[in-house]
Amino acid sequence: MATEQRPRLRRGLRVLATLLITLSAITPASSVFIIAPGVIGQAGSGAFWSFVIAGVVGVFMAFVYAELASAYPLSGGEYAIVGRTLGRLPGFVTLGLLLITQLLIIAVIALGVGTYLSVIFPNLNAPTVAAVTTVLATVLAVFDIKVNAWVTGVFLAIEMVALVVVSALGLFHPARSFGDLIVHPVVAGGPAAIGVIGAATAVAIFSYNGYGSAVYFGEETKDAHRGIARAILWALAITIVAELVPVTAVLIGAPSLGRLFGADNMMTYFITSVGGAGLNTAISLAIALAILNAVLAIILITARMMFSTGRDAAWPAPVSRALASIHPKFATPWIATIVVGVIAAALCYANEQFLLVTTATTIVAVYAALCLSAVNGRRNGSTGHAAYRMPLFPVAPILALVALGYVVYENALDPKVGRPSLYVTVGIGVVSAAYYLLVLRRRGTWELRGPADESCESLV
Repeated sequence: MATEQRPRLRRGLRVLATLLITLSAITPASSVFIIAPGVIGQAGSGAFWSFVIAGVVGVFMAFVYAELASAYPLSGGEYAIVGRTLGRLPGFVTLGLLLITQLLIIAVIALGVGTYLSVIFPNLNAPTVAAVTTVLATVLAVFDIKVNAWVTGVFLAIEMVALVVVSALGLFHPARSFGDLIVHPVVAGGPAAIGVIGAATAVAIFSYNGYGSAVYFGEETKDAHRGIARAILWALAITIVAELVPVTAVLIGAPSLGRLFGADNMMTYFITSVGGAGLNTAISLAIALAILNAVLAIILITARMMFSTGRDAAWPAPVSRALASIHPKFATPWIATIVVGVIAAALCYANEQFLLVTTATTIVAVYAALCLSAVNGRRNGSTGHAAYRMPLFPVAPILALVALGYVVYENALDPKVGRPSLYVTVGIGVVSAAYYLLVLRRRGTWELRGPADESCESLV
């Protein structure tokens, strides 16, 4: 049978290994050191509330992800789920949004390596350092997934230690009370408005994002229908604690909020002011390793999505066959991995504002599609075989949609990043829909396929 000849990934991961890779992709340390300063720069000390609201949205979304992933633990991730629950057109639009976003995210994260290595090696060329980091991570990503789980686990432990140190610095040396943070959030010019905090929530959501990426390893995880849901829920819980606590500590412990808000590198200012230059150097090196770890994990994820597009015949036949190739020794999607690495390395030289605008709100659209998938999957029975059922359905997807709608509204009011990002998100969706309607549907070759050993290939 044709299904028996499909390229298959090797089921060699236990749930703990999948969790370690997932946490590495979220990379709490990189989020705190690279993304959180953007939230603080926008919302000031109101960033605490941005992260809390984002955490609430994350809980809702984790329930949605867990149920959908337990029904379809496929390497295609979100697009494979949306395609099976909402239809092929929404599925391909989701693919377009994710594929572009994931490739850009690799570059966004990798560009942070030069920043934290510069404490020892000044005058580094950030794009070149990022590109070299991406290439190195790509080479590692070709190897057996169990080897990569071990590597990411070691690096993850190092970044968690760095976050504990940062948290201790702020919590044990407070410059203001926690009550001030809650009741009187401020920005550089005065009190932090609710709208500003709401707009910054979109970036905070992005900093937590990644817990759902456990689904991409569903075809390599044992007992995936049950295990992936557990990995997703644990990943979110650990991430919220690992990011919210150090961000809160920085806002409480910074000697001067004005200097923190105005610093070129907020985390360097905080650590140097409270712990000294030597500690800042040590933590900077740990963060550089964390960023390398994140780049590796995200390449692993994106390569599996790319592999799935080849297996589903989303591209011209020669391209699809190449992307669906499995390495004979390592059982990894090696050509898809190399393609992802090369594109991401090239994107490291793109304009940083372009990277920020393109990635800022696409994840909101993907989250919305998943919420609709959860509701429709229950309605039409396409997720009836899910091993995990979210509590209090449909509370989680409905409340998540409400929160996402608010985030979109606040971003529409932001002329610098939010509104342009929404335009870009719509543009990517339109181009993706056009490709599906004008090419794939006419050609009739795009099929949502799964591994030969799974019975999760029903289509709507």
